[in-house]
Amino acid sequence: TVIRAAILIQNWYRFTMARIEMRRRYSLSIFQSIEYADEQDQLQLSNFFTFMLDHCTHPDSVSHIFTSPSVSQVVDEGLHLIEFEKKIDVPDSYYGPRLSFPLTVEDANALLHAFRNEQLLHARYVLQLLCETRRVLKEMPNITHLSTSYSKEITVCGDLHGNLDDLLLIFYKNGLPSEQNRYVFNGDFVDRGKNSMEILIILFAFLLIYPNDLHLNRGNHEDYIMNLRYGFTKEVSKKYKVRFFLLPLYFLLQGNFQPIYLCAVQNDFSNVVEIILLKSLMRPPKSVRDRQDQVKERIPTTRPSKHTLDILWSDPRSQNGCTPNKCRGGGCYFGPDVTAKLFERYNLKMLIRSHEFKPEGYEISHGGKVITIFSASNYYEEGSNRGAYIKLNPELIPRFVQYRVSKYTRRQNLRERVGTIESSALKSLREMIYAHRSELTNAFVQYDLNGTGWISVNDWAAAMESVLQLELPWRMLRSQLAQINPDGEVDFMSCFYDLKIGPPTKEVQPALAETLCRYRKDLEIIFNVIDKDHSGLISLEEFGQTWKLFTSHLGIDVDDEALDKLVLSIDYNKDGYIDFSEFLEAFHVVHRLEKKAN
Repeated sequence: TVIRAAILIQNWYRFTMARIEMRRRYSLSIFQSIEYADEQDQLQLSNFFTFMLDHCTHPDSVSHIFTSPSVSQVVDEGLHLIEFEKKIDVPDSYYGPRLSFPLTVEDANALLHAFRNEQLLHARYVLQLLCETRRVLKEMPNITHLSTSYSKEITVCGDLHGNLDDLLLIFYKNGLPSEQNRYVFNGDFVDRGKNSMEILIILFAFLLIYPNDLHLNRGNHEDYIMNLRYGFTKEVSKKYKVRFFLLPLYFLLQGNFQPIYLCAVQNDFSNVVEIILLKSLMRPPKSVRDRQDQVKERIPTTRPSKHTLDILWSDPRSQNGCTPNKCRGGGCYFGPDVTAKLFERYNLKMLIRSHEFKPEGYEISHGGKVITIFSASNYYEEGSNRGAYIKLNPELIPRFVQYRVSKYTRRQNLRERVGTIESSALKSLREMIYAHRSELTNAFVQYDLNGTGWISVNDWAAAMESVLQLELPWRMLRSQLAQINPDGEVDFMSCFYDLKIGPPTKEVQPALAETLCRYRKDLEIIFNVIDKDHSGLISLEEFGQTWKLFTSHLGIDVDDEALDKLVLSIDYNKDGYIDFSEFLEAFHVVHRLEKKAN
């Protein structure tokens, strides 16, 4: 009896854990699929954003997006540091760090202490730091060679994405950068998290103190068009004004044996040295675009921006070959055979790359030749993943250190943690579903030949995938997204029952509201381009013209008269301007049940 009971308990435990793990995995799949779909939208609209930047900004500079004219002049012209004293005063009431150059370890420690206590570094010191960092980065090549010795290790960190707590935890566990404790940070320092600026300041400070011992690679988020969409620009506009695009692409680390290739992402070395100073991968230098328009047949197929896009956007896969990365919309998938050819050609031993979420903080693929390192824990949601970094000894043997910054999850058991992740993932998915309501409804109707409002689960799943293209297990997710009748048929309109676009505006037509909701992020990027003085206001004329260009580019059929009425209704004081933040806030998905609960 005891043995039988033990077996029953063991089976129940295994079944329960398997279900929890299944929920965790599909929740992470939802997050990642939505993330990649958003990146697809970003890349598909790159031509439009390029057009906007060319026609809505100064022809020779886009720095006003990030800098006021006076600051831009200081940074661009490389004026002597004494110019900062003339332009920006530090008031006596400022109690944060006061930096002096050249920086010392004491200055770096003061920054760490200040940021732990949520203090801001004064703008004058930020500008001094950026000016000095810019000078150092401009001298760096696109390929940097490092070497280990029998007395030194090196630590490689992956994506941080604005998560300052992860960087502080890495330094706590692994020690601060120094001549004896060297680091390579593999790009994607910014966006998504709320402390991107603090991370940059810390890394730039240590770069100035230890230029031969701390090294920074560029990721695909070190790109000002990406920053417009994913949060860094908004953070900077509240704190400081900055731009950067001078980071090297990767490092070659020479150990006692074969070199290791440390990079954000790469799939081909050829002609990569030609890549220089691209502010945005989605906006090639104007000279290149002008040549494209004039003599398209003469333009080489491997232009600098194309090289860099492939370097920073590609992902490894288990299948052989090199195919377009359709999930992200940019870069490629490269298989073990591509890695093997690359290693043979350049006499490499290992490729360490980042740029890709991994639940455990790292992943080993291609027979141990490719390592993905991801250092942002809790990336999608509290408790969603671990972060990790790599320790390389002089023989270039990797050792992985995992961690997770814990604020709330320690008080939760596994079921509760997974429940939190699942709830957040499904919320994001439902919002995406509602933003595509018209397309989904049309797809459902194609299967509902008798007009009953009910279709089979297979047809429902096929319709969901045909519109959203997220490659998710829709049959498994059905119980979370739509209701079913006793005959096993899906009430397809129940996908939208608990959602609405709010707050409701009488003047807006449902189709227009859905369109505005769906393209909120794109409209926010466009507004940031137009809003030269960072006032937060946009004229009705500017908005109308931009909206017509945008809808024409995407081929969206929208009633212009309905939009004009809506915009006029939001111009509350009738001064010809609207608050764009309020405008966008009017078109987001509201979860009815949550609103009632609140």
